Amino acid sequence: MTATATLTTVTALAGAFLTGTVLLAPAADAAPPPPPAASTASAHLATLTVAPEGSESGYSRDKFPHWITQSGTCNTREVVLKRDGVNVKTDSSCAAVSGTWKSPYDGATWTKASDLDIDHMVPLAEAWRSGASAWTTARRQAFANDLDSSQLWAVTDNVNQAKGDKDPAEWTPPLASFDCMYARSWIDVKYRYGLTVDSAEKTALGRLLGTC
Repeated sequence: MTATATLTTVTALAGAFLTGTVLLAPAADAAPPPPPAASTASAHLATLTVAPEGSESGYSRDKFPHWITQSGTCNTREVVLKRDGVNVKTDSSCAAVSGTWKSPYDGATWTKASDLDIDHMVPLAEAWRSGASAWTTARRQAFANDLDSSQLWAVTDNVNQAKGDKDPAEWTPPLASFDCMYARSWIDVKYRYGLTVDSAEKTALGRLLGTC
């Protein structure tokens, strides 16, 4: 790097510091940690316990504490927005004030964080009906804020609302090219957490894996 380029970089960083904003470089792979390949996902799917969904009795989102603080003033939602966006600027409280996000569920591009929801790949209510009702609150909190798997995605808000707590037998993203990743991610989360699948859900996941 030339002396002029170095000076330009230092000046830009100093300006960001003084204005209280942080500029993140464009991410080459702006997405959650990738799930296992389709072949591994298929093997994992075969090991999941097949059982009818349990009761939703006693369920509350409050039993899955989120969004928790991850570092400094940044909570889980804010971390995902920075991770999944491009050229994201945040203010001193870690809120995203600008950036660009492409929703993998429908391919839409957004420039306001308010247009995005952070989706739980396996919804909280679905997890509750699939075994999480027996977990401790600490485990449910870890599940709801899991940045180490393909559980959290920045997506178009109304698409996320259409999904609700439906499983892949009841709903899949509008963008068919995402079917493979959707199935691999869903299976990975259920496998990691030892959650059950119902028979229709398992059939749907196998069909989606067939698109890989």
